[in-house]
Amino acid sequence: MQKRFWKGCATLILCLPMLILAGQQPAAAQEHNAPAPGWWPFSKPFKGLEMGQQGGLDDGRIGSGLKEALRIGTQNAVALTGKPNGYFDNPAIRILMPQQLQTLETTMRAVGYGPQMDAFMLSMNRAAERAAPAATQIFTDALSAMTFEDVRTILTGNDTAATDYFKAKTSNRLVAAFRPVVEQAMNEVGAVRQYKELVTLYQSIPFVKSATLDIDQHVVSKGLDGLFHVLGEEERKIRTDPTARVTDLLKEVFSR
Repeated sequence: MQKRFWKGCATLILCLPMLILAGQQPAAAQEHNAPAPGWWPFSKPFKGLEMGQQGGLDDGRIGSGLKEALRIGTQNAVALTGKPNGYFDNPAIRILMPQQLQTLETTMRAVGYGPQMDAFMLSMNRAAERAAPAATQIFTDALSAMTFEDVRTILTGNDTAATDYFKAKTSNRLVAAFRPVVEQAMNEVGAVRQYKELVTLYQSIPFVKSATLDIDQHVVSKGLDGLFHVLGEEERKIRTDPTARVTDLLKEVFSR
């Protein structure tokens, strides 16, 4: 009898760890499947937003914060490019002679027409600076039309995902808006006349090839390239630099 008692105790002791593990299994499985701290429904959170989610911000608030960031970024980009010397004093976006006319530029400078070439390049940049403010309403419309799926794509994208979004959504409208402003500005500052004079002088040089180009389209194209370049820089700042978060909403969303 005593022998059976001790044998039963031994069996119970051997089985006890398995019973304990079996009792803990549901909790462990639940813990394993539970969302991790700072969980975000997208695969790669916009830098700063993950911490905001931990602070109790819902998806709507975070989406509003992102749109606020993009509104400020587009306003800054337009302000930086649409001012005197906004293009001309920025080497990254300064509009130069088109590649097709580089031979013309080199030749004209070699025969003493350097000042005229400089004046013509300044005229092209002045036209782009005049056109840049036309982007404000177009960017605003694109921002208003942004869907939750657009927000998610931007959140999970690279450092210029928002800039890429605006480029895809607004380029056609921007070309249509920039073209008449550039044409008018080029005429007012005498750029078209200067261009025609330069081409005429160039073609009067013996043994040179004819040079023709839609110079207005060149200014529009390079002007938009410069605008999106600056917009990309502004986007990177808001993503990474706390000092660029200049409103209460941005601080609330990105600083938590």
